[in-house]
Amino acid sequence: MVSDKGNFIKKTAGDRVFTIINGFIFTVFTLLCTFPIYYLFINTISDNRLVQAGQINFFPIGIHFENYRSLLAVTELMDAAIISVSRTVLGTLVMVLASAFVGYLVTQNKMLGRKFIYRFIVITMYFNAGLIPWFLNIMMLGLTNNFWGYIIPGIVAPFNIILVKTYIESLPKELEESAFVDGAGYFTVFRCIILPLCKPILATIAVFGAVGHWNSFVDSIILMGGEPKLYTLQHRLYMYLNMATNLGNLMDSTGAIREADLAAALNGRITSLTVAMVSIIPILMVYPFMQRFFQKGLMLGAVKG
Repeated sequence: MVSDKGNFIKKTAGDRVFTIINGFIFTVFTLLCTFPIYYLFINTISDNRLVQAGQINFFPIGIHFENYRSLLAVTELMDAAIISVSRTVLGTLVMVLASAFVGYLVTQNKMLGRKFIYRFIVITMYFNAGLIPWFLNIMMLGLTNNFWGYIIPGIVAPFNIILVKTYIESLPKELEESAFVDGAGYFTVFRCIILPLCKPILATIAVFGAVGHWNSFVDSIILMGGEPKLYTLQHRLYMYLNMATNLGNLMDSTGAIREADLAAALNGRITSLTVAMVSIIPILMVYPFMQRFFQKGLMLGAVKG
């Protein structure tokens, strides 16, 4: 209902009830989404004996930060963290630049075989040879036990190229045409006009790429089996989780679990919880800064099909 002055809209009783119910539902949903992270965190700062006994559920007890300090002394974890950060930064940067350039090229009508190349890229989203042929191909290229095995296979990302292409097509063509009239070439147009205007969509695909690289561990398991120094942080976390959960493998011939092995496994569980929390922090820190670009780029990039 509009007031006499027309300055505000008066809410009815039904509107207030809807607002309250809607707010309650989204509050509960938010708590359900954030509780796993909270639960993980309180288990990493609580008394380790209580954590091992499963007694930490809602509130931390015996707060300490020794678990985080102890990670600094584990050389293999520090090496894995460096590998994860390196592949995330370099892999995301190369993927974003490649997606931007290829997305720009396939919008140019003068490009020879433009439609064929674009359709060939898109079709790879739906059809692939499978894991074994992929591994054989990577092996023949010499990318096994090689850091570049993390980077090169992910340079061409069809979905990201589609997003960039549709975004560029939504830009005014007059900007490119005026630059060509002034004597600019394709590289100049791409560098000086297209890239600055594509910041929202590039930030969007950068989030996709960074999250994908940071969370990936399957390629580390498959490709880096002979080079432990190239294991990622997620790969190490996977190893700790296995050590903590496969207690059945620690039983001796009498059916009893050896005390030393059990202690190591439980310590591995604490370490895995701490590493999992550490591995979440970078994404939690990056996403808030990229959120406004992420939302804008995703919506604008989806305007055209």
